Amino acid sequence: MVEESRVLLLAELLVRKKWTLSTAESCTGGLLGHTLTNIPGSSNWYVGGVITYANEMKISLLNVEAEVIEKYGAVSEACVLQMVRGVCNLANSQVGVAISGIAGPGGGTEDKPVGTVFMAWQVGNRHWAKRFNFSGDRQEVKLQSVQQAIEGLVSGLMCK
Repeated sequence: MVEESRVLLLAELLVRKKWTLSTAESCTGGLLGHTLTNIPGSSNWYVGGVITYANEMKISLLNVEAEVIEKYGAVSEACVLQMVRGVCNLANSQVGVAISGIAGPGGGTEDKPVGTVFMAWQVGNRHWAKRFNFSGDRQEVKLQSVQQAIEGLVSGLMCK
């Protein structure tokens, strides 16, 4: 379970800056959006998100370049960086996060085993990405992904 206090801190930071947040989720399937909207008043700072599970959706909705997916895969730093830019543009938000990974139990490779998750964040004009290697079952990988997405947002907003 994600600590509610971290989501409340995220909300406070966004409200203080008068910024809005959008999300692009793949392997988490909307769990991040669900977690954010569990907070009363989230409509003041969370404009929404997209679940782009299929590569075609990443390309058509978020303007991820097909060549990026072909060369690096959907589970890559290059892909999530384009996803976060795409969702912020789509939602006209200043802050965003994108998540793409392999939650399992299948789908992993030697290079990208189950639990590999890439995330990218945008806070104002700053963009960054990170690779995570989570353990546990599918639900645990999704939950850890949401926790880290929120932590990245809080850290990014505290640096601004």
